[in-house]
Amino acid sequence: MVEIDIGPNIIAGLFGASIIFSWHGFFSFVAVLIAVLLVGRWANISGRTDINADIVYSIAIWCIIGGIIGARVVHVIDHWGSIYSQKPLLSFAIWQGGIGMWGGILGGFIGGATYAAWNKYPVGAIADLAAPVMLFVQSIGRLGDIVNGEHCAKSIDSIFGFVWTHPDSLARIFCNNGYSIPGGEAYSAHPVIAYQIFWNLFALFIVWNLRNRIKPDGMLFALYLSLYSVGRFVVSLFREDRIWMWGLQEAHFIALLVLLICLPILILKAKIIRPSLIPVKGLSIPQYQTTTRAQRRRN
Repeated sequence: MVEIDIGPNIIAGLFGASIIFSWHGFFSFVAVLIAVLLVGRWANISGRTDINADIVYSIAIWCIIGGIIGARVVHVIDHWGSIYSQKPLLSFAIWQGGIGMWGGILGGFIGGATYAAWNKYPVGAIADLAAPVMLFVQSIGRLGDIVNGEHCAKSIDSIFGFVWTHPDSLARIFCNNGYSIPGGEAYSAHPVIAYQIFWNLFALFIVWNLRNRIKPDGMLFALYLSLYSVGRFVVSLFREDRIWMWGLQEAHFIALLVLLICLPILILKAKIIRPSLIPVKGLSIPQYQTTTRAQRRRN
């Protein structure tokens, strides 16, 4: 078994208040910062005159706002009956923890896309720049989940099973498996967070190799959402989140809805095009163009 003996919080009771600074919050902050800087950097070397880092930074503000709101809304909906129906005001106490990844992804996209469309920025092209970054930084953010121990999973008798041994671990409060009893038995759980990280990195490999090759604009982001949905659906089968109906959790239904939207778009619109090296701002980076059969014969 893999024992995790780290408390979920870096600082608790900050300034004598009920404000905490958790490992999850720390890794989430690092992930967001890296995402903004990388997309801004790639915007500057994209070769497009309608995208630059300043545009990305202004959009990022609305992505972050939308992501925070969306992440909290999804969490509150999923836990409404067990927590928030009795204390509705707790819905706004985001500093006490509780977010949903799907809400962060979709809320961030809606916030950023709305702002970009309002200002007539190329939504699809900017989303495509962000697609590989999203998978990378989501994996970074998941490191905080490993420390927290709040994602409950089904039991597994394996050397790869996770067990949270710290007395403050959230697994001891919320989960049936994945924690140890002092002086007693340890109940290991499926390493669902590690499963998600590995899937994200696999999806990143696919998305990275198709950047600038899949057209029109926006298709790479649709591919990212589709791949993430498949992985999240499968990984959630090993999680012990609240069942909504038909044995499925909230994350399952969101994944199915996203696939229902994205897959037809990809099937009907997406095209893979042939690469050719074109210098961009002093760099030779891969750009891609379509060619006819006559042009290929002449070449």
